[in-house]
Amino acid sequence: MDAWILITFAAATFQTLRFVLQKRLSAKELSAAGATFSRFIYSFPFAFAITLAYQQLRGFDWPELSPMFWVHGAVGGVAQILATLCVVMLLGRRNFAVGITFKKTEVILAVIVGLIVLGDVITLPALGAVLIGMGGVLLLSKQAKGAAWDNAAVALGLGSGLLFAISGVTYRGATLAVLSDDPFLRSSVALAMVTLFQTVVMAAWLQIRDPGQITKVVKAWNRAGLIGIMSLFGSLSWFTAFTLQPAGLVKAVGQVELILSIMAGHLIFGERLSRRELVGIATIGLSVVVLVLVS
Repeated sequence: MDAWILITFAAATFQTLRFVLQKRLSAKELSAAGATFSRFIYSFPFAFAITLAYQQLRGFDWPELSPMFWVHGAVGGVAQILATLCVVMLLGRRNFAVGITFKKTEVILAVIVGLIVLGDVITLPALGAVLIGMGGVLLLSKQAKGAAWDNAAVALGLGSGLLFAISGVTYRGATLAVLSDDPFLRSSVALAMVTLFQTVVMAAWLQIRDPGQITKVVKAWNRAGLIGIMSLFGSLSWFTAFTLQPAGLVKAVGQVELILSIMAGHLIFGERLSRRELVGIATIGLSVVVLVLVS
């Protein structure tokens, strides 16, 4: 099995652990922006520490960053922040199921954006596997029967999907713009710089809009810090996978995160699985198996 597939599985696992922690460790005292900020402020110091330790251990110099690194990194960082805010707004709507269905178009959008921005091309069998996975995701969206189509929910869903696709593709562009032959060094440097950028942007925003949230984030370090660390390892794995394969393929294999999250809900929190969810899990599993075979 190729290394990028194992790394993507690791990314999905860390993201699932973050899901479990977020469910167990309530952060009700934080606003949506404050909770988003906590992910970044508790991640970037560790990202830099890991990068510097790896650099010293391997005897590498700090790699040169091409001008396009800053373009890709800034666009990806802002896109990820906006995508997260879209999802938070989507959670507050009655027609969440409709919107989240469109949010899951992220995978196929990543294939399209990757082709336009970076010229990434995937094979027809791989595209077929992506589409199979999309079918499984739609089954897992659990759209309620008779739910009214809400234009705002659709817009937020598509917006978050497009923004997440843009962030994934531009993060791949950022890692490729780090001038090094070592994939892990490229990904760790890119993650450290992008996370620092996001921390500064979010801190400036909160200072202007809601300065009290920064203090609350600091006081919640024991909860938010652990979530930030899981987010760090997840992001580091995603970035490393992006250095090795187009974002569309990585995102497609990463749909295994949905399976892990549902299984965690069942095993840890006692949530029951419906027949529809079991079929969706099997469909996504099939798509991942096909991608592994054709990649």
